Amino acid sequence: MNKEVLKQILFEQRKDFLKKGIGVSREKLTEAEKFLQLPHIYVISGIRRCGKSTFLRQIAHTFYNDKDFYFINFEDERLFNFNASDFNLVLETQNELWGSQKTFIIDEIQNVDKFELFLRRLTDSGYKFIVSGSNADLLSGEMATKITGRYIETKLNPFNFREFLNYHRISTDINDVFDTENKAKISANFEKYINSGGMPEYNKFKMAEIITRMYEDILIKDIAVRYGITNIVALRELSRYVVSNFGRRFSYNSLQKALGFGSVNTVKSYLSYLENAFLLKIVSKYDHSLKKQLSNEKKTYIIDSAIIKLVSNQLTEDRGRLLENIVAQHLAVDNQIYYFSDKYECDFISMDNHKNIAAYQVTYILNETNREREIKGLVEAMDFFGLNKGVIVTMSQSEEIKISKKQITVLPAWRVLLNYA
Repeated sequence: MNKEVLKQILFEQRKDFLKKGIGVSREKLTEAEKFLQLPHIYVISGIRRCGKSTFLRQIAHTFYNDKDFYFINFEDERLFNFNASDFNLVLETQNELWGSQKTFIIDEIQNVDKFELFLRRLTDSGYKFIVSGSNADLLSGEMATKITGRYIETKLNPFNFREFLNYHRISTDINDVFDTENKAKISANFEKYINSGGMPEYNKFKMAEIITRMYEDILIKDIAVRYGITNIVALRELSRYVVSNFGRRFSYNSLQKALGFGSVNTVKSYLSYLENAFLLKIVSKYDHSLKKQLSNEKKTYIIDSAIIKLVSNQLTEDRGRLLENIVAQHLAVDNQIYYFSDKYECDFISMDNHKNIAAYQVTYILNETNREREIKGLVEAMDFFGLNKGVIVTMSQSEEIKISKKQITVLPAWRVLLNYA
């Protein structure tokens, strides 16, 4: 690249980056503080438009005094022809502009082929890299081979409910949460959260185009271009189908037949690409046998409610499934999640890194029509895993249910999402 042109680009990018608002403080900053003390490359991954750039801005402000770093954004179209051999010129130019620094903050680094070679070389020389990317493959394949054991990752999602409330300046402090007036605000805003989700830009501007444009960029830039897919129509049909049928069981064979794909492997590949782009999460039926777990029917849950609302081809809104989707995404942040099914069904089994297990049933309202079914599904899962406690998540109900020696707590979803269960 021409050095003077690059210098202008880097100068303008840094200026724009520092002008960017700090935004709502993300809860993952606590994790960032811990990870930044390590010598590893720090990777921040997540779906497009979930706030990764703002999170980088918060890191620069909180931990680097808005000055002690180099910055480059590879989403800039002026850098689309950038390749790994240009990195030395970047280092030289940054040094001329800002003096000697040891930290690089790099946005959307996956747009540069073989970037991992540069990162490894300079990491070995004592540089710190904080990089963001919009695809889980950022940490797979060649990069994982080149820098294995040298990176640590934070997965950033759209606003969780606590961050959503903070964005709307509603207190989530334990001393305020159960105040009658504040509790009413929380409940009312949970209704909004179900509808609008947590994508920061969409919450700010309320323009459907923000979500639909992001969705198209995921399909084209993050999937079709990245994986060399030419049948974009088939990719769109599969994506819209799983977004519309979130929370419902499917098999790869059933999707192949329903959508007319040539092979099951194509269906599996396309779904893995959608998951790698953080659009959805694939949830398996729990089984002690990993082989059976892989072959059992799956479910998908979508990263954000606004995507469901604006991309799904469903004409009517299923509030119960939307609630289930929100709970799924909440539980999946820190846990591996499954659904459980035998005679009945339990919506979620969560397992943390220490193998602690919890069982959750989700229903919009617990009434005489579904009460027996929901309780039996939860109790069956509790028996299977040897649990004495279980949770039924509802829209607004609270109750304690005792069955033999088992304790079932019925809670409104907002309390579960705020971890005030």
